[in-house]
Amino acid sequence: MPSGLKRYYGQGDLHFVTFSCYHRLPLLGTKSARNVFVHELEKVRNEMGFRLIGYVVMPEQVHLLMSEPLKGTPSTVLQKLKLRVSLRMRKASGVDNAEQSQLPLEEEGVLPKAFWQPRFYDFNVRTIGKRKEKLNYMHANPVVRGLVEHPKDWPWSSWSFYMKEEAGLVSIDLGE
Repeated sequence: MPSGLKRYYGQGDLHFVTFSCYHRLPLLGTKSARNVFVHELEKVRNEMGFRLIGYVVMPEQVHLLMSEPLKGTPSTVLQKLKLRVSLRMRKASGVDNAEQSQLPLEEEGVLPKAFWQPRFYDFNVRTIGKRKEKLNYMHANPVVRGLVEHPKDWPWSSWSFYMKEEAGLVSIDLGE
């Protein structure tokens, strides 16, 4: 771990985590890629027992607001989630890792050798006000980035759960 990077686990806080695709490439830039991600997020959440309070999947990064899992840490959750998504995406692309390293990055539809940046940003959320701030930030992100005109038009987030009381693509847990 680089010097200065400190994670605070075991205090019962929620964690606002952000992680990016390799070199911030839009590897989640298609509907099918984002659907793969949310499918794996739901599976990992059920397996590891963490509460998911909010999320947004952007073309080149993901934001989650989550609790710590029953076993492990947010770091182990992200390790498992990132591995699962990258394996599914490689399988969907039809190119194995040995072939992948021989192809130029610019070739259409080819995944780079790495799918994710190795690190992630983690911010401990301790107050209701900060929780609301992070949820608002996540839900506004697709609008701010010019992907849609309104958060309701971006199904890869928890917006519909909070604003329309509808189930979205991933189940949301009301957080403490």
